[in-house]
Amino acid sequence: MSGTSESFAMLTIRDSLPNGLLDCRASPIGDVLGGPTLIELGGQREAPLFVSILIHGNEDVGLGAIQRVLKARLEQALPRSLMLFIGNVAAAAQGQRRLDGQPDYNRIWPGAVDDHETPDAQMMAQLHDRVVARRAFAAIDLHNNTGRNPHYSVVCSKSPSAIGLASLFTDRAVLFRGLPGTQTASFSNLVPAMTAECGKPRSAENERAAAAFVNRVLELDHLPTEPELREPLQLFHTLGVVRVRPEITLGFGDAGAELNLDPHLDRLNFMQVLPDRVLGHTQHPAPIEVIDEDGHDVAESFFSLTNGELRLRREVTPAMFTVDERIVRQDCLGYLMETLDHL
Repeated sequence: MSGTSESFAMLTIRDSLPNGLLDCRASPIGDVLGGPTLIELGGQREAPLFVSILIHGNEDVGLGAIQRVLKARLEQALPRSLMLFIGNVAAAAQGQRRLDGQPDYNRIWPGAVDDHETPDAQMMAQLHDRVVARRAFAAIDLHNNTGRNPHYSVVCSKSPSAIGLASLFTDRAVLFRGLPGTQTASFSNLVPAMTAECGKPRSAENERAAAAFVNRVLELDHLPTEPELREPLQLFHTLGVVRVRPEITLGFGDAGAELNLDPHLDRLNFMQVLPDRVLGHTQHPAPIEVIDEDGHDVAESFFSLTNGELRLRREVTPAMFTVDERIVRQDCLGYLMETLDHL
């Protein structure tokens, strides 16, 4: 498993698997790798599949999935070359999405508005250029989430190859263009790209589902140009990102917080929620914001305040709503979506 390696800025690039990687848990992976690492492995088909894992340090399904894929193929050549990026190992050591003072590793890819000149963003730009230069077959970003969600795909383009790729994972796909700087957005229109949201971390079932997906894409000669599903593809469009204003105290079932949200809010994920649904209580006139794909705050279009109750104004489908306050503060409360009738 020895081999050559080189470093660009913060990124180490290897052409072989380091000792211990296939049996390592997420928390000590920094001891194996030393830092963010790209591993490039040859395969029978030259155009590589790019897979990113641990972009968020507390989302370990990608590591478990890749370990399953590679352990099963140790004695045989990969059917396709693989570019494997292992991201925020420092945050993984502490079981956190990102460390305080770190940028979010899924917000600093080319196209990012903020933090685009940091060393971390420069690393992502170098990695991005390398993937594009190698004419990657596809780009897959493996993630977990903290709320109760089914498996689903996220795409930033309705191109046939992106939709076809997404359909290989699940029959639910979310179209969202409103977060510049994500890995999937950065490859849009350059490489068929999608994010696989694989449910909660530390789940063998979710690891198996992600591993089956990666294996399936590795074995393809070409991507499907239309969904390959037994059931019709459920396609959603993200209308906005819901964030709690940073100066507002937040609780879930905590009457003392300025914004006291339903402690079971994540049970609404991927359900059609009707207008007038009460999501929480507050006396603050504007405790949250909803940022649409154009960067505008459209909270008043979605929420109303009546007698201290935070209510929905219109029918929506939530996704990735979480009741983890740290995740809310580091990222968002969740997303609001609509159902699309057709591609």
